[in-house]
Amino acid sequence: MRHLKNYYYQFTHWETWDWRIKYIPLVPLWLRHCIRSGSWWFFTSSNPTLAFGGFEGETKQAIYKHLPTGSYPKSIFISPEEDFPNIQKRIETDFNYPFVAKPNVGRMGYMFRIIYSAAQLQHYHTSMCVDYLVQDLITYPLEVSVFYYRFPGEQKGIITGFVKKENLTVTGDGKSTLLELMRHCINVPFRLKEMESKHRENLNIILKKDDVYALSNALNLSRGGKLISLEHEKDERLLNVFNDLSIYSKTLFFGRYDIKCASIEALKKGQEFSILEYNGCGAEPHHVYGNGNTLVRACMILAKHWNILFKISRYNHKNGAPYYSFKRGWKEMMECRKHFAALKKLDKDFPMFRADK
Repeated sequence: MRHLKNYYYQFTHWETWDWRIKYIPLVPLWLRHCIRSGSWWFFTSSNPTLAFGGFEGETKQAIYKHLPTGSYPKSIFISPEEDFPNIQKRIETDFNYPFVAKPNVGRMGYMFRIIYSAAQLQHYHTSMCVDYLVQDLITYPLEVSVFYYRFPGEQKGIITGFVKKENLTVTGDGKSTLLELMRHCINVPFRLKEMESKHRENLNIILKKDDVYALSNALNLSRGGKLISLEHEKDERLLNVFNDLSIYSKTLFFGRYDIKCASIEALKKGQEFSILEYNGCGAEPHHVYGNGNTLVRACMILAKHWNILFKISRYNHKNGAPYYSFKRGWKEMMECRKHFAALKKLDKDFPMFRADK
């Protein structure tokens, strides 16, 4: 019976569908833009200094170079081929536990972990198959996503979406095990096997009443996170903050900022915030999920964003930013698919670390 309820919930909530199904109605529009531009990869000129226009495959190291110093977490680059004793020495010289480890080229929160001890760091390092970053753990209480675009040559852009992000958690009742709580959490059944594997060492613990247990460190929708609309908080002060960020490198025109901040008011003042990620033209406007939209309404929002993406890309192309050739774009796409498939496979069974382990 529980499985039937889960299937029914998933069927009636389009937000839980595979992205390839959700995007089917928009395929003709995407093809139209390809034909009009004469390029399968028309979007690559949208953010000219980002690899693939920031569609996917851009390193976080490269992204941070386009942002003001101090607006993103302190970070160091780590190769999985480096000896662990050297890694440990380098990291512990500049960082205090806990800190964050995540792939230099990442997606959907794969292998994003909070590291609480040297033993956990060694486990992470010896398991990683790709380059990764170690970063300060940003402890601001609020995480938000801001979708912003600006037409080239203009000093002022537009914020199309503003949402708050909450991670996937369960709350103890003083009598149920973690496994039982997960089975009854509405967002867990679709990824129950994954969660059982990641939390296998804690499945039989009983959480105290009202204790909150985080099932994922990443606040991504794909990791069970929740998106809450902050549409009513959009104003000129917020826009000015992102105008300044966008204009800093003069080449960021279309994408989404994922940010942790002390409060909405602090963010509007340009204070007490840290940019966790900037996702370029491949970024999904998170507000299609956070505003109670129907699938039809969501597709209309996505279509509007793709039209803007096409116009920005065409303008930059006419002013000297080349489109990728088909061969170059295809190679980039296949390399990214291989990279993310390896991360997804590793992440599926890799444990979530805790401070008491």
